[in-house]
Amino acid sequence: MQAIDLFSGSGGMSTGAALSGINVRYAVELDKHAAATFALNHKNTTLLNQDVRKVTATQFHGLDSQQQTVIFGGPPCQGFSTSNQKNRDMNNVNNWLYMEYVRLVGEVRPDWIVFENVKGLIETENGFFLESVLDGFKKLGYTTSHFVLNSADFGVPQKRNRLFVVGSLHGVEITKPIPTVKKYLTVKDAISDLPELDNGDSPDFKEYSKAAHTVYAKSMRKKLHQCGNNVVTNNAPHIVERYSHIPQGGNWENIPKRLMENYTDVSRCHTGIYRRLKEDEPSVVIGNFRKNMLVHPWKDRGLSVREAARLQSIPDAFRFAGSIGFQQQQVGNLVPPLLANALFMHINKFC
Repeated sequence: MQAIDLFSGSGGMSTGAALSGINVRYAVELDKHAAATFALNHKNTTLLNQDVRKVTATQFHGLDSQQQTVIFGGPPCQGFSTSNQKNRDMNNVNNWLYMEYVRLVGEVRPDWIVFENVKGLIETENGFFLESVLDGFKKLGYTTSHFVLNSADFGVPQKRNRLFVVGSLHGVEITKPIPTVKKYLTVKDAISDLPELDNGDSPDFKEYSKAAHTVYAKSMRKKLHQCGNNVVTNNAPHIVERYSHIPQGGNWENIPKRLMENYTDVSRCHTGIYRRLKEDEPSVVIGNFRKNMLVHPWKDRGLSVREAARLQSIPDAFRFAGSIGFQQQQVGNLVPPLLANALFMHINKFC
């Protein structure tokens, strides 16, 4: 199959698609930092760094008429996230970008579509947006299936639920993929071999701290002897002191009140704030991990970009571009490649 990746971000779904043998011919991404990362890691894909609203099917020239084509990707999902209660409604302009996805599907007429988003899309405006997406594809002649997949069920060391809508132009209705693992990978399985770092460290490239002792870590490392993007936010001393009071699995509630006096109302903090990861379980969602101040399981610091990438199933050879803040944002926005790969492999069975 050949593919077009819409709203590609830094390329999580494209990485997963490539793992399943799909040739990603084109990608569209407006954000210049995410686009720079995509270009760095997907050199054989033509990247359109522009507003999707200005993109037309004529720009996807040279597609092989003898190959099946799939359009995949997910419009910006912050407006549908359950953690976003401010503009999770019809008034959020970004919530309507899915219409550009539907428009381009109508222009290109691919054999398959894979529309990805947060689970919150199901609930926003009482399901209006999901129904609108499904209706849009139906009017174009697509038979659709939709389901929520947990990345931990497919070999990713992170519990992360994502909504997928899969559509076929040829009347095929696919089933929900069956989990590929019986035992979840843990945080320790994923990151224990990565370089030793402290608060504020930013060596970028650094040698691994130990040999890879898990199949997962070995698959992420391949034959590398060192990895990049070993950068950690430099938190102030009073933040680091807060970290020291949090046990694995704990959060802001474990921090003495005297250390949280700068909060006007500390009770308004949600449970994900100052969450220290548990080493013997899959990670919680790696979203905005800097803003939430996710804490390393056994160090008093935040996660490095590379550690977060490992928890997203991003191979160590994958390079993130931009400042640490942009790198962190890109990692949090990614669709885990192993989850995407599992879905594409499942779709291949129906081709």
